[in-house]
Amino acid sequence: MRRIRRVRERIVVHPIMTFVVLILGTILLSGLLNWFNVNSYYSTLGPKGYEPIFVSVESLLNVGGIKFIFSNTVANFATFTPLTMLLIVLIGIGIMDKSGFLDAFFYVVTNRISKRAVTFTLSLICILASIVGDLSFIVLIPLAALLFKYGKRNPKAGIVCAFASLACGIGINILMNSVDASLLEFTLQGAKLLTTEYTINIYANSFIMFVTAVALASIIASVTEKSIIPQLGRFELENDDEEITLTKRQKRALIVAVLCGIAYILIFVYNIIPGLPFSGNLLDNSQIYYIDKLFGYNSFFNQGFVFIVTVFCIILGLSYGLMVKNIKNHRDFCACLSHSLDGVGKVIVLILLASMFIFIFKQTNIGPVLVASFANVINNSGFTGVPLILLVFLLSAVATIFVPGSANKWIILSGVVVPVFMNAGMSPEFATVVFRAGECVTYALTPVMAYFVIYIAFMELYSGEDSDTIFGNMRYLLPYAGYTLILWLIILLAFYIIGIPLGISALPTL
Repeated sequence: MRRIRRVRERIVVHPIMTFVVLILGTILLSGLLNWFNVNSYYSTLGPKGYEPIFVSVESLLNVGGIKFIFSNTVANFATFTPLTMLLIVLIGIGIMDKSGFLDAFFYVVTNRISKRAVTFTLSLICILASIVGDLSFIVLIPLAALLFKYGKRNPKAGIVCAFASLACGIGINILMNSVDASLLEFTLQGAKLLTTEYTINIYANSFIMFVTAVALASIIASVTEKSIIPQLGRFELENDDEEITLTKRQKRALIVAVLCGIAYILIFVYNIIPGLPFSGNLLDNSQIYYIDKLFGYNSFFNQGFVFIVTVFCIILGLSYGLMVKNIKNHRDFCACLSHSLDGVGKVIVLILLASMFIFIFKQTNIGPVLVASFANVINNSGFTGVPLILLVFLLSAVATIFVPGSANKWIILSGVVVPVFMNAGMSPEFATVVFRAGECVTYALTPVMAYFVIYIAFMELYSGEDSDTIFGNMRYLLPYAGYTLILWLIILLAFYIIGIPLGISALPTL
């Protein structure tokens, strides 16, 4: 056994070293592609209408590139959003965990519900949480781990399930979020190349999104229960064989904590409802769409949502801890606040290397050049109908590996995809849905996505000494990506061929 362990340690490359290799490989690749003068172009709306924008690969394999990396790495790491949000959220989760609130709450939630129902509910919540954008990765992944842990199941399965649901459901929004609002503007610009008076209802895709959300949650729950949990095996917990029961004090404390949390939520909900007396104080009223008022770039919730969630967690954990006497004084409270930050040194190093890789990769322009090339392929394909749907779907999936950001891709593709779809008799709304569907397939599989490192970091936290590689952790996500691809193809083709409405006032065809 010791010999097998030593052989495995020599074979398994730690995620930190994998990011080092990716960084060096990206620098070398940028130099090679720049030497071959790899470039492309796309059209975007400018002051004089649609204008060509030329993009080329920028080499970092030179003195200027190396100076750029050394000069900007510290500033980039300090402003790397996943790191700052993770540390703040862990403070709130720490007090909920240490005070015993999560143990009691998850016991009540899961005690009389089947494990499959718990997994399905977690998956559906994660898919619907896309309305708040990428912030959901920071909040739901650690909570999913604890949900499975206190349910006496491997917490890594909860991490895999939550991340797969969040990533594969990234393009599934029953209600429009801030990303959809940005995409809508580019879609309208593309449509107006052919029809200047074209309009799109903000609920245009609600029907197809609802169907896909429920179907995808069911599939993810099934894959998790039948494939991932058996692969990961049993997770040993302290006092694992003890039967958990709640005392009367714990039950009262749980009720009080939940009531305090509800009161906190109601205060914020009232302040995001426009039109009521003294309400709407937390909205950005400079925006047009309500979702932008709520989650726009300069909105209160976009800038303060993580801290809002952290305070909510602190209220729940503190009120419960005081009631059951797990928190007796300020020293106990301070110990709870730092509980989840114990042992995160390796995670911080991992996030540092991931932020460097993402920063360097974006600077090379490899992604935009590739996406612009895809736009030209679509424009020159001459495809219509089902072949066009399949082409855009697959190219969107491939493009997402290199450019995860939806708006960054759609600003390049929309000026081509939307007119091509309209000339083929298909609606701009359907073009956007096909584009978003392709994103769902590969969003979980790209290390260029900023929140991918959060998945890897939490898998590391619960791996102990049996650390796995980045690609080893990625293999758990492959079944989800495969089933997401099949599901979306079935739904897209069914809606198109049958002519089912995508949403309110929207059909796949014109």
